[in-house]
Amino acid sequence: MAGCLRASSATCILVLSVVFGISYAAKDILVGGKVDAWKVPSSPSDSLNKWAERARFQVGDRLVWKYDGGKDSVLEVNKEDYGNCNTSNPIKKFNGGNTKVELDHPGPFYFISGAKGSCEQGEKLHVVVMTPRGAPAPSRAHPHAPSPAPSPSSGFEEDHTPAPAVAPSSGGANALESGILMTLIGVFAMWVF
Repeated sequence: MAGCLRASSATCILVLSVVFGISYAAKDILVGGKVDAWKVPSSPSDSLNKWAERARFQVGDRLVWKYDGGKDSVLEVNKEDYGNCNTSNPIKKFNGGNTKVELDHPGPFYFISGAKGSCEQGEKLHVVVMTPRGAPAPSRAHPHAPSPAPSPSSGFEEDHTPAPAVAPSSGGANALESGILMTLIGVFAMWVF
């Protein structure tokens, strides 16, 4: 009986280790990796897109912008408006200096500055959110199709509380390392019990 109970406990620990160890913890990602990154870049090599190309974004991550809300804003736009720096038809508009946007689906997201002339000078960001393993690839038919402009009460972010901003890292690698560690702990627990 005791041996059966030990085996059952060890199996339970192993299953829980795998389930919780492999799961991905969404994170807040400070845009550009620093507080003052949302601005016209000083050179093309200082573009936020260079930073975004090196980062890995997962569904559930939140991009966090810190900027002077009196002088700038963040507009989420479609691909065409991104390319043309068109600020007149945003999908969403954020201002206030502390913007958080959840990356709620895989595929591309496009952001431009709402300050006149800033997008044309390079203040824009294109990120690609990775498709979760085992999930079908996102449909490319209508990515971020234009939608009606949000009402002022729902389209503007009013939250001015500081967000914990974490520098970007490879979330997939961290999840894999956690999964391996938790599996080893589970195997060790089975061996001990």
